[in-house]
Amino acid sequence: MVLKTQIHTPDEDREVVERLVWENLKNKIWSYLNKLDWEDVEWILDLKIEKNKKWLFIWILQINIDWKSFRYEREDYKNLDDLVNHLFDHFKEELAKK
Repeated sequence: MVLKTQIHTPDEDREVVERLVWENLKNKIWSYLNKLDWEDVEWILDLKIEKNKKWLFIWILQINIDWKSFRYEREDYKNLDDLVNHLFDHFKEELAKK
């Protein structure tokens, strides 16, 4: 399995977001993906986080795996850690249904 990540976030949040993404992949997602026979599959994780005029976070997570697309988005999120953890919880729930 080949993973490509694209993380778009304000510079002051980049280090935290990258750490949270990898922690969530390692602790929540790998166990589900390892159960599937996707050894030759390439998947792309594209995460965009911005701040609105009220300095609250807006995020969009787009994941493409083997021609399947998963998209999650939310606005006006205050806590960055909760935001990243929450979006991976949604993705994990989708994978559990498969």
